[in-house]
Amino acid sequence: MSDDHAPVRLLLISGSVRSGSTNTAVLRTVQAHAPAGVETSLFAGIQELPHFNPDDDAEGKQVPAPVETMRAAVAASDAILICTPEYAGAMPAVLKNLLEWTIGDAGTYGKPVAWINASGAAAPTGGADAHESLQKVLRYAGADVVEDACARIPLSRAQIGMSGTVDDEEAVAAIAGAAGRLVAYVRSEPEP
Repeated sequence: MSDDHAPVRLLLISGSVRSGSTNTAVLRTVQAHAPAGVETSLFAGIQELPHFNPDDDAEGKQVPAPVETMRAAVAASDAILICTPEYAGAMPAVLKNLLEWTIGDAGTYGKPVAWINASGAAAPTGGADAHESLQKVLRYAGADVVEDACARIPLSRAQIGMSGTVDDEEAVAAIAGAAGRLVAYVRSEPEP
């Protein structure tokens, strides 16, 4: 996508289903600070996705409606930015489930993807195990992991404002910087 004037469509996916999630707040912050020419969409249907079953994704079979909605959002995006917590030493099952559903239609194949790690200092591994498992699944799915746009920005709940976005100026700048590097990468890609 070499046209600097075409809008970049950024799909934001939170791996947390928790209300008041710091991870979702990071992505809302990306939305609030998106530069001109960037359209963001926060995917909100992760909880509605059924458990992945290859039998339900067989050729000629209609996938469940929530899966169609998610796949359409992935297909419509130019890049994906994920922010996820770590549960039990890996990425949450709901996020892995979403990614498994993208393999059948090759939705993430070649798609630029990055993540922001918002785990606070109290997290045992700082979220590293979640991102190791995330990277492994994304590479298996053929995603184009944009390492330069992946960032560790430790946050606490105290840094989340009443609006549900991060209100710490330094953290906001770091979040915007990571998203900006992903957008710059998309804009630098040659046309297929």
